[in-house]
Amino acid sequence: MSFKDLKSGSRSNFEKLTGELNKLNSKSESYKDDRLWKPETDKAGNGYAVIRFLPAPQNEELPWVRVFNHGFKGPGGWYIENSLTTLGQKDPVSEMNSQLWNSGIDSDKEIARQRKRRLSYFANIVVVSDPKNPDNEGKVFLYKFGKKIFDKIMDKMQPEFEDDEAVNPFDLWTGANFRLKIRKVAGFVNYDKSEFETSSALLDGDDEKLEELWKSQYSLQEFLSPSNFKTYDELKTKLDSVLKGDTRFSETAETSNIQEESSETSEESTSAGDSIQNEDALSYFEKLANEG
Repeated sequence: MSFKDLKSGSRSNFEKLTGELNKLNSKSESYKDDRLWKPETDKAGNGYAVIRFLPAPQNEELPWVRVFNHGFKGPGGWYIENSLTTLGQKDPVSEMNSQLWNSGIDSDKEIARQRKRRLSYFANIVVVSDPKNPDNEGKVFLYKFGKKIFDKIMDKMQPEFEDDEAVNPFDLWTGANFRLKIRKVAGFVNYDKSEFETSSALLDGDDEKLEELWKSQYSLQEFLSPSNFKTYDELKTKLDSVLKGDTRFSETAETSNIQEESSETSEESTSAGDSIQNEDALSYFEKLANEG
């Protein structure tokens, strides 16, 4: 480009740079993933939709993946990171929580609870009915959900009583639609009334349509990609920075005993990828409260 071109295009260049700057400053741009479906609720916190869990994508073994993360605030700011325990590796926060829990001191146990791992599952779904957003119906999405909904899936696959038939909810032909019923109970999001319908073939069992649907699914294993996780040393540096000023915990514990008490019974959610680092922390925890 010549100097003359530079001068004549100064205005358009400025507009282009401004547009790119607006993209960088846009919060929604930083973390929104159009592949993810989220049920919409009304002002009272109630919501309803019907979805169908889909089988494992091509070349993958399981129809779900689970991801752990940690989210808490220290003297040096927020710590919001995926946990390496997701990959079966040592994680500095898990190590510190083990040390706190095993100290036998109640105040230490409370800190460990506040910093416990949060659990989230990811699966492919097809939206059968979405009254708030009908345009989503018939489309394949990724769905992020927590332990409550996963327990309902397990209950369907391994029913408690002998007279209940075991059903694979992820099967295209013998699976079952899932009625997602969201309520606000005592200030918290509640999924207790959510339930599976009776077994039925998806898309009336039309194999041609089912194959097309299956091939349109998203990879789940990408959520376990090393690129979505910082290294142990990077996480340790981040943790020490967040706990800066707290002399008792400024260095992470030198232990590999990853036992964060039995707090996993209430762990609900996490994030896949590093995008939430650009998200306001309070908004992040508001999102956690709205995930099942």
